[in-house]
Amino acid sequence: MATYVIGDIQGCYYSFLKLLKKINFTPRKDNLWLVGDLINRGNGSLQVLRWCYKHKSSVKAILGNHDLHALAAKYNIIPLDNDDTLDKLFKAKDSEKLFDWLRSLPLAHYEKKHLMVHAGVLPNWNLKDILQLSREVSKSLLGKKYITLLKNMYGNEPSQWSNTLTKNHRLRVVINTLTRLRALKKNGAIDFSYKGELKTMPKNLIPWFEHPKRRTKKTPIIFGHWSALGLVVKDNIFAIDTGCVWGRSLTAIELESKHIFSVKTDKKDI
Repeated sequence: MATYVIGDIQGCYYSFLKLLKKINFTPRKDNLWLVGDLINRGNGSLQVLRWCYKHKSSVKAILGNHDLHALAAKYNIIPLDNDDTLDKLFKAKDSEKLFDWLRSLPLAHYEKKHLMVHAGVLPNWNLKDILQLSREVSKSLLGKKYITLLKNMYGNEPSQWSNTLTKNHRLRVVINTLTRLRALKKNGAIDFSYKGELKTMPKNLIPWFEHPKRRTKKTPIIFGHWSALGLVVKDNIFAIDTGCVWGRSLTAIELESKHIFSVKTDKKDI
């Protein structure tokens, strides 16, 4: 039995199948973790969700920003963007079932002494904080007022955490951190503008995982989201978004051995 963690699929179904074949994934005996952004931008969002739903007993997936965007568009909170590729998923006969499953996914998963988030964590959060805050969002997303949560999640403010935040602001900071975070300002505030490589990062910013006061330094964290970062494996940090939807590759890491597997993007996906 092995546990594999796969980076941002973003609807790249054929690349996903190629990677599953390469790792010889067997649902009856293996486990699969998915770091979020399961859908959108690639051509196979419907097929990816159907595969995940069919094998949900073997899958531990979390929500990424593209998944939340799809939920908001599905429930008519926002219009689709020109770059979105969700029409077939929205029109499918099993769309409601698939979106109900998507809505049931958490923002963080912790198991086997490893934490999986889509984007990052704030330096003043410990592991217990992160899991509790993820549960708070899940409770709202599964509750009767989930439309309210999806409406209120948009916006870049507040950009810093405080225990005194009101509910809507509190949940927005949690969602923004766990699904959108890349860089922090020196005062600990989230910077939402920088998406580039580490070598070109402005001096007033710092990658969230390099913050000197981060309380989760001893916890191995696996994440995606930052495709410009590419594959990074160091100091309990495992960044595995290798830009599949941008024509690069899709990557998996075996949790037990830390062995890396990768396949080139299938041209049918983009």
